[in-house]
Amino acid sequence: MKTSDGAEFPAIEALMMNRITCTGLAVLMICIGLHSAAAQTVGSTYTSTAPKDCRQIGKPSELDGSTTRICPGKDGLLVLIAEDDLREIVSVGRNRKQAAEEPAAKVWFAPFNSSETTIEWRAVGAKPFAIIQRWHIADNADPDKQGRPNTRDMLVVTRLPPGPVCHVAYVDAIANPTTNELARKAADDFARGFACGKDEVKIIGTRGRAVELATMR
Repeated sequence: MKTSDGAEFPAIEALMMNRITCTGLAVLMICIGLHSAAAQTVGSTYTSTAPKDCRQIGKPSELDGSTTRICPGKDGLLVLIAEDDLREIVSVGRNRKQAAEEPAAKVWFAPFNSSETTIEWRAVGAKPFAIIQRWHIADNADPDKQGRPNTRDMLVVTRLPPGPVCHVAYVDAIANPTTNELARKAADDFARGFACGKDEVKIIGTRGRAVELATMR
């Protein structure tokens, strides 16, 4: 920069260039930050609750065949599977005691039921916030040729810590052709803000026979 007589002000010019450079760097850092946040996308990973992949707690009861097992999950979480009188509960915690005290461990569907052994974990980056699992609910009004009840399927969305672990949403697998997509959207939209004990479990999509059986009281 020069005065009217042609003299230069190198110090002022350098200062202005530094300001321009700093501004450019600030914008660049903001862009990098936004890109990093966008990179933390929601995705799915899977674990197994099959007996061969889990640790059995004690021996099956001789009276009713009840069993309890602990299965590895994601991000240091464990999955508790307990069966009693042909009915199951599934809960999650940092350890067995914590999982057993969560609201999810106190939800028993009235009809006979069982859960499938694949769990889908919905997570932002490496931090899971919900699980999705398929359940089979016995329909006593529809016996097979041997007189055993046929089953109806639904997906259960369960929220994860921080905060309590509880059922968030049910999606009937027969009544809704896009069951998996509906369950994932329900997990992404509702699980993190769901208030266990206050909010009612959401029925997503068309309400079918499985949901009807699961919500019987």
